[in-house]
Amino acid sequence: MEDKKFKMLDEDFTCIVCHQKVKALGYTARDHCPYCLSSLHVDINPGDRKANCLGILKPIDFEKGKKDWKIVYKCIKCNKIKRNKMAKDDNYDLLLEIMQNK
Repeated sequence: MEDKKFKMLDEDFTCIVCHQKVKALGYTARDHCPYCLSSLHVDINPGDRKANCLGILKPIDFEKGKKDWKIVYKCIKCNKIKRNKMAKDDNYDLLLEIMQNK
């Protein structure tokens, strides 16, 4: 039986980069910190927790998707590029800073 491409995991966590306590979103899966925008390389497909890398995903860009905006990440451990949907409470000032520093 084939795994689904998306597993809904929306849970509270403490960011390992900025140490802020992050609350679940409530409308979709929370997959990054809204304060520093960092994420962890824990998934192969969203929510599956099957990646063995466990590196920090650093935000490097953002782009328009078909239906929404996505943050583009680069893993500082394995250099893989990943994309995550932006959340309503993301730090937009930091996103603008990332764009200016490209």
